[in-house]
Amino acid sequence: MLDILGDKWSLLVIRDMALYGKTSYGEFLSSNEKISTNILADRLSLLENEGIITKKTHPDNKAKFLYGLTQKGIDLLPVLLEIVIWSDKYLEISDRAKELAKKAVKDRSGLIKKIVCGLAKQGQHETVPD
Repeated sequence: MLDILGDKWSLLVIRDMALYGKTSYGEFLSSNEKISTNILADRLSLLENEGIITKKTHPDNKAKFLYGLTQKGIDLLPVLLEIVIWSDKYLEISDRAKELAKKAVKDRSGLIKKIVCGLAKQGQHETVPD
């Protein structure tokens, strides 16, 4: 597991997809953490090879790709939310992250359902939870 998620960049890519709706290489590059292009390409490839994300050709531009979470990636949501809750308790985080932490503490399963529904609407995930 540490081979896949043991560095901050893999978790940040998953976070950006799950919580911020990012789907393209350019969107990942625009994150505040300023991931380098070679690291991003490596992490996207690793996550795809591990079955955590999918890579599809952009429907409007065949030279670009869109990335989405697989069910395996979606199943990491509880872990991500626990990290956000822990971060809110012990670190200085953004107001957006603080709000997410509050929602997660109040209703984790409801928040996960809402996130998955949002991903489905974006076309990042094909199933909507019951």
